[in-house]
Amino acid sequence: MSHNWPYVIALLVAWLGTDLLIPHVVRLAKLIGKMDEPDHRKVHTVPIPRLGGLAIFLGSTLSLVTIEILEPGFFTKSSSWHGIIAGSSLMFLLGVIDDLKPLPAKFKFVFQILVALVAYYLGIKILVLSNPFGGMLILPEWASISLTVFWLVGITNTINLIDGLDGLAAGVSMIAGITLSIIAIQTNQYLGAVIILTLVGGTIGFLRYNFNPAKIFMGDSGSLFLGFTLAAISITGVLKLAATVTILLPLLILGVPILDTTFAIVRRAASGKPIFQPDKGHLHHRLLGIGLSQRRVVIVIYGFSSLLAGIALQLANIRAGNSVIIVSLLMLALGFLNFRKLKTRVIKDKS
Repeated sequence: MSHNWPYVIALLVAWLGTDLLIPHVVRLAKLIGKMDEPDHRKVHTVPIPRLGGLAIFLGSTLSLVTIEILEPGFFTKSSSWHGIIAGSSLMFLLGVIDDLKPLPAKFKFVFQILVALVAYYLGIKILVLSNPFGGMLILPEWASISLTVFWLVGITNTINLIDGLDGLAAGVSMIAGITLSIIAIQTNQYLGAVIILTLVGGTIGFLRYNFNPAKIFMGDSGSLFLGFTLAAISITGVLKLAATVTILLPLLILGVPILDTTFAIVRRAASGKPIFQPDKGHLHHRLLGIGLSQRRVVIVIYGFSSLLAGIALQLANIRAGNSVIIVSLLMLALGFLNFRKLKTRVIKDKS
């Protein structure tokens, strides 16, 4: 049998499984009263069922189980999946509990750190940093643990924080997942590609019901699951490109949520507010503020994400030194745009 069949199964089973499960999850959320109520910070104006992450998680799990049934031992070819599956499952569990009964932000943060540590000791590690212009830096264990935890927790929360408009977090995750899967397939990292394609399939199935006007939200169960999976896949051995560009590609592929979250933290800290306190200063809020509709805002951000993803794919085929220069310029350009918007907002607030 062709070695390409797991890719097709991973995508289609997760897609169809999630699609078929969503109506049942909608009914469940309404039955138990788990609705996302509108407030002054949120964009939606009517209560929307939560728990969409339950369908994405179950659809993705069904896909992996199907592959293992069709080819017993498929997931024993590598041990790297243990940390990915364990970590993403624990993050999903945290999200479900939070969707059912909101948890304190500090508790969630500490739990996420513990999950990241579990994943680290199961093999999800940043062990080496490459000098893009030549040479390698082998990290001591304390630095490896610190950087790995920072990456896993940070990226997990970037997806969680951009989940503010219909279809936004799911679509950005889908674009990032497609990009990572292309790189994994091109470098013969079959296991990583399969895991990512289950995520892509799940987000496609979910978007049918989540794109504006949304019939269901993914909730923290979905955003934490998607965020951790993307974070873990991007730093494991599934992306064995030239080591000089590997660390740059995830930064670019996830550039939009990373920058949006970074500026959210800076914005809140500068105004003396807790960094975990939600506000209406995210990129999507600003685009809404200039008069764009929800759909147009989401499509614009999809466009930015797709552009960065396309550039990331190109960077995989050019010299590392040039990669660093291009990534740095792009990040500076996007950061400058965000800074100008933040500065304008502060001036308006003072006036």
